[in-house]
Amino acid sequence: MKVLANDGISEAGRKALQDAGIEVLDNRVAQDHVINFINENNVDVLLVRSATKVKKDIIDACPTLKIVGRGGMGMDNIDVDYAKTKGLKVINTPNASSKSVAELVFGHFFALARFLHESNRLMPLEGETHFNAMKKSFNNAYELSGKTLGVIGFGSIGQEVVKMGIALGMKIKVLTRKPKIKVLTLDFFDGQTINFEITSTNDSDEFLKDVDFISINTPKTNEYIIDTAQFEKMKDGVYIVNTARGGVINEVTLIDFIESGKVAGAALDVFENEPTPELPLLMNPALSLSPHVGGNTVDAQEKIGLELAEQIIKLQKETIQ
Repeated sequence: MKVLANDGISEAGRKALQDAGIEVLDNRVAQDHVINFINENNVDVLLVRSATKVKKDIIDACPTLKIVGRGGMGMDNIDVDYAKTKGLKVINTPNASSKSVAELVFGHFFALARFLHESNRLMPLEGETHFNAMKKSFNNAYELSGKTLGVIGFGSIGQEVVKMGIALGMKIKVLTRKPKIKVLTLDFFDGQTINFEITSTNDSDEFLKDVDFISINTPKTNEYIIDTAQFEKMKDGVYIVNTARGGVINEVTLIDFIESGKVAGAALDVFENEPTPELPLLMNPALSLSPHVGGNTVDAQEKIGLELAEQIIKLQKETIQ
């Protein structure tokens, strides 16, 4: 079996595959040349992340393909249903990067609440000449402890965000399409655990009215989850972080509500126009920004590689049997 890890794979994942007798090709093939490369090299498995798109053209033109794998949760760059109708196995790693994404959410929350995103921009330029003025301008900061955290979406990432919020002493509210009850276990370094029962709501108005910090952790949507109507229901001075997908929040409207003071600050790791975000977003001092790096940690990539390898090895054994 041959595997093309076109968007890369961790060394741990590569080693697991090779130890199972599976050949790993680590070529980075441009989108326009993927079909030719797969056919010329008789590739059985195509592994991608967000860069390579596996659409109908590749699926139809590559008869040797048996498995398509996505390192991560979102599958919007793969024609999943069509691939399955053609007999391909489609795999992903929905849980491997959850902690990494959740930690980024709080990295942005801390940056926003303490103006770190803005002070990091200004200190190199004005730290020597306007130190005291900047110190005074950043006085209106907040602790997260005791504040209300609103989490939209209660999948693996949303659950990790909730756990971290609990650990910080935040009050928790969760919004889902249908009310759910989940018991979350917080694990600590000394082997102790604490269970928390969390009940979500599907009442958007009730959810939005008193949250201080909002984290969006949903799959890609066809329409905005947060637009004018939702912003208007939020309390003044709310903070919002989107690490989900571009297009779940109206970015133009977001800027309007930042300028009105309704939104104290927001963070975006994903954008409607990736990889070329709009300039007004990039230049707005109330925004904390990162280039879609939610799952880009060494830890997450190692987990992703190992999880993909385990699934491929299992599918290979099932095929042989």
